[in-house]
Amino acid sequence: MSRSYRGIEKILLCIDDSQAILDYEKRILERSGYFVVTALSARRGLRLATSFSFDAVLLDYHMPEMNGHALACEIRRLRPETPVVMVSGSEIPEETRRLVDAVVSKDEAARELLPTVSRVCDRLSAS
Repeated sequence: MSRSYRGIEKILLCIDDSQAILDYEKRILERSGYFVVTALSARRGLRLATSFSFDAVLLDYHMPEMNGHALACEIRRLRPETPVVMVSGSEIPEETRRLVDAVVSKDEAARELLPTVSRVCDRLSAS
């Protein structure tokens, strides 16, 4: 593991309706020093994202009750300083891509998740 991906003292929120995906993201990110909070629904994730301060929020695009675009809009409205990373197994509309800070394909997560989260969190630290 590269030291450039050390997420020491960074707190992330991962929101997905799949427990397996949440477990996978948590495992990858915690191995690199991030502290990870998970939410198994968009509504629960929104409550957490707006009640606590996170260094970044990772969310799925396709979820029941509220899709990733609507969730990202609410996070942007209530916590505009919080970076949002969309993680999806399908194509993301351009409107959603413009709304979030980064997009990671679930197919590429093993290779792209850590560098993307690191880049987004570093950008926040630099500002």
